[in-house]
Amino acid sequence: MSNIKVFEDKKIRTQWNEQEEDWYFSVVDIVGILTDKDYDDARKYWKVLKGRLKNEGSELVSFCYQLKLPAQDGKLRETDVLNTKGILRLVQSIPSKKAEPFKMWLSQVGSERLDEIADPEKAIIRGADFYRAKGYTEGWINQRLQTIEMRKELTDEWKARGIEKEKDYAILTNEMTKAWSGMSVQEYKQLKGLKKENLRDNMTNIELVLNMLAEVTTTAISKQENPKTFEENKKIARRGGSVASDAKKRYEEETGKKAISPRNADNKNLLEIKSDEDK
Repeated sequence: MSNIKVFEDKKIRTQWNEQEEDWYFSVVDIVGILTDKDYDDARKYWKVLKGRLKNEGSELVSFCYQLKLPAQDGKLRETDVLNTKGILRLVQSIPSKKAEPFKMWLSQVGSERLDEIADPEKAIIRGADFYRAKGYTEGWINQRLQTIEMRKELTDEWKARGIEKEKDYAILTNEMTKAWSGMSVQEYKQLKGLKKENLRDNMTNIELVLNMLAEVTTTAISKQENPKTFEENKKIARRGGSVASDAKKRYEEETGKKAISPRNADNKNLLEIKSDEDK
């Protein structure tokens, strides 16, 4: 699964290789950071540098291969990547005042990941610190961290059922979301005024609970029924979502409040809905 790392407020697309226990980083993203160039200029710079290194017989080019990572348009596209060792060589090939601080950052990223593998609790603590730094409330953070764990259990279950492609995860998630919320993921994001932002990071605590119920139920049904085909997985995703839909209706009946809200992370304090809020 892909991930986003941040160096000095600049995003770097990455992917963890479990077999090698190493990160792979988008070369263009790092070139942009080291050269202070935007994405298009960084691509041009890397194209020229890659050609020069190839002509020189540099081993760096042989280390480079492509993975599908989220592009600017949100779609998964083949992207040149290098592992940690390759990125260190890349840094040596690009004159940059950011070279040393970047190498220190790179070392920390690798160390943190290995620490998390040995002690998963460290990943939870780091996740809480991440959301805390962004200004989310403690109550919301606690709820969000639970949903992250439940989401991982669901994606692990889907993987065990032979689901491997990112687009298939997205399709199943969309089916489940429609079943409980009445909206596709895209429609849900439009309601909240989102574009590329993570939908869950913009959900209220009530929405997070309902979404988590859908995921927990989908996981449980899948483990019990062992679906063999993608269509069977889709049906189970809808069934899991329907359980959360029933809970959503009961919540609205009992409280007189709408469970789904246009609130988003622009005002993070409003994402933690209190029980004593006005109807």
